[in-house]
Parts: sequence; structure tokens; C-alpha cells
Amino acid sequence: MEIAGKTIIVTGGAHGIGRALCLRFADEGAAAVVVADREIDSARETANACGGLAVETDVGREADIRQLVAETEKRFGPIDLFCSNAGIFIPGGLDVPEEDWERILSVNFRAHLYAARAVLPGMIARGGGYLLQVVSAAGLLSQPGSAPYAVTKHAALALAEWIAMTHGDDGIKVSAVCPQGVRTRMLLGEDGDQESFLLAGALHAEDVAEAVIEGLAEERFLILPHPEVAEYMRRRGEDHERWLRGMRKLNAIATGKEQPSQ
Repeated sequence: MEIAGKTIIVTGGAHGIGRALCLRFADEGAAAVVVADREIDSARETANACGGLAVETDVGREADIRQLVAETEKRFGPIDLFCSNAGIFIPGGLDVPEEDWERILSVNFRAHLYAARAVLPGMIARGGGYLLQVVSAAGLLSQPGSAPYAVTKHAALALAEWIAMTHGDDGIKVSAVCPQGVRTRMLLGEDGDQESFLLAGALHAEDVAEAVIEGLAEERFLILPHPEVAEYMRRRGEDHERWLRGMRKLNAIATGKEQPSQ
């Protein structure tokens, strides 16, 4: 996948990984970068920085995604790469209120579905196109302290895999980006002082964007900005019971039930 000359949409492009991707795609010579976000003022700032277009978009609404795609195609022509990056985090377990489950399902899972519905017919008709899904290592492993995040990220990864295996022969490429901690508002909090067990190995958003560029160039399905995630996956596959025991210990540390060993 060569970025130069391509028309690209990035959802959640106002901040964090999305903003870093927009800037990096522009540096690589993209023909057009469309910055989609609910926070339109911040989206405009990113668009100005990368020479792109900001479009106010609620990714949890299929009508908004379809309008985003239609406006992009009207202005710039066919979409070469659709990056579903927007995501939210809601802590808690089975007692998380139903409205919060609906909200995180819409943003973390259904938004990927809506994007695929909107762009795949045109991509298949043209014989090619690329979907870049920013998922999380939580989609490959799990997320201590948040059932909604773990479940929706697993679902997003499952959808990406299904599209790759079902439409790969139609010329459709899919990559799933699965980082662990990244130093964004989601991890650090609005004031930048939120505590998390992921902080020790957290990357910057620009590191993730660089890993994405490398992964797209190789057209890899799994893009792992934290290489150690591959080892965790191997251990999970080799002995699931042992892996679950380890995850129970990590969950106790992450939720404050157990102190990490010194």
C-alpha cells in the first residue's frame, strides 16, 4: 500500500492516534486526507495542519458515515483507504448501564460495520481498496477493568478478520492495528494525570502512526506497535488455562486488588 496519491478518511482524527495518522498520511503524500470527528473545531485544526478537510461525524450513526463517504467521493473521488480509528473507553463490568453498552457498541464496533457497508461495494466494483481498523491489543487479549472495552474490541477484530477472509479475493486489503497503552486522552485522562497499569510501556501516538505506515507498506493484517503482544498471543494459544491465570493476576493489579511485586 503506497500512501502517496491516495484519498484517505480517518475517523476520530481530531486527537491522539487519529491526528497522528492524518499528519503522517499527509507527510507520505496522500492526495486528500479527510478528518472525521464529532469535535469539529479540533478536527479543523488537524485538517489545517495536514492540508485536509474536516467533516463533522458521529461514527455511531450509520447516516453520518454514509454522508461522510458521499461528501468525500464528491470532492475527491473514490476512497482508497478508510481508517476506522474512533473509539471510546468505559470502565466497569457486567453492571455497566445498558445505555453505556449501547454507546460503546456503536462507536467501537458498529462504526466499523457502517464504514464497511458504505465503502466496500465501490471498492469491490473497482477491484481494490483498503480498510484500516484501529482496534487494540484488548481485541487480541482482553482488558482488565472493562468488560465493554474488551467485548467491543474483540468484536471489531472479528469483523476485520471476516472481511479479510471474505473479500480478500475481491482485492480488499484489511489491517487491524492493535496497540497496548498509547499516551492519548483515553489512557491519560483529560488532565493527563490518570493512573494505569499500561503507562509503563505506553507509546506516543506518533509511534503508532509510524508502525501503521510500515504495516501498510507490507500489507500486514496485524499491525502490532507493541511487538510483545505477539508473544502474549503465543502464550495464550499454547496454554489458555495458564494465560487466564496470568490475566486474573493482572486484573487484580489493574483494579487495585493486588499490588505489583517490586
